[in-house]
Amino acid sequence: MRVLEGKTAVVTGAASGIGLGLARTFARHGMAVALCDIRGDRLEAALAEVRGLGARAIAIETDVSDRASVRNAAEATHEAFGALHVACNNAGVTIHGKSIALLTPEEWDWIIGVNLYGVIHGIEIFLPMIQAHKGEGHIVNTASIAGFQVRGYRKSGAYAATKFAVVALSESLAFDLAETPIGVSVLAPAAVKTRIYTSGENRPERFGGAYEESGNNPFQNELEHGLEPDVVGERVVRAIRERELYIFTHMETKDWLLARQQRIIDAYDDCERWLAEQAGDRGRRKTG
Repeated sequence: MRVLEGKTAVVTGAASGIGLGLARTFARHGMAVALCDIRGDRLEAALAEVRGLGARAIAIETDVSDRASVRNAAEATHEAFGALHVACNNAGVTIHGKSIALLTPEEWDWIIGVNLYGVIHGIEIFLPMIQAHKGEGHIVNTASIAGFQVRGYRKSGAYAATKFAVVALSESLAFDLAETPIGVSVLAPAAVKTRIYTSGENRPERFGGAYEESGNNPFQNELEHGLEPDVVGERVVRAIRERELYIFTHMETKDWLLARQQRIIDAYDDCERWLAEQAGDRGRRKTG
């Protein structure tokens, strides 16, 4: 999908961070944009920014963990712009600083509901809209570099678990759509200037309600020096045009993944030694 001008994109989590960066970038490339976010109070300012770039745009308050809410966003997008071409399932939350053994059922429901079911709902509802016009299109699912490796010291295992799932989901969908004009990408950034570590302020009542982070969060401070969201947006545009499956944004993370891969290779070496030992034991039993 090389021509974006005149096409339509829907972006979840679009009121701030990467989502707003995607929306602004699509606007600069001449696309109409539907901005979806659970924070309706922030959508108005985000919508003004995108329209200020000359784009046709609408804002829809959307809870991606709720299938009916995503369906409402899809209907509003179709009513405003007609055909849909790009769907960015970007909304995400995190829980950090807490062992997965200590998470409550409500916390699990919340992070799985947003990070995993949010993507599932997006695929279920937006993909048929893209398929309906029988032309080119693209699905972008936002994972994280945490979807490829676990940074244990952050104690954000639930986040990593959902992001690993988003990677697998995206890889599977890419296989399913390989012979179609619809591409699939999974976005795996590291530090970007977002407010992901203040996710608690967006938690709905059914998952325990909103809460504020206590104290000075070093991980959120780290993001203040991260990549600009609009730079990530341009990286995504390149991936859409080139039909790239994996979208990485930070070269330093390559060493993280290589270290993980080496641990896996070492484990296979252990397996090979174990199999040799098993074969030796069977041989000794036969000759004994």
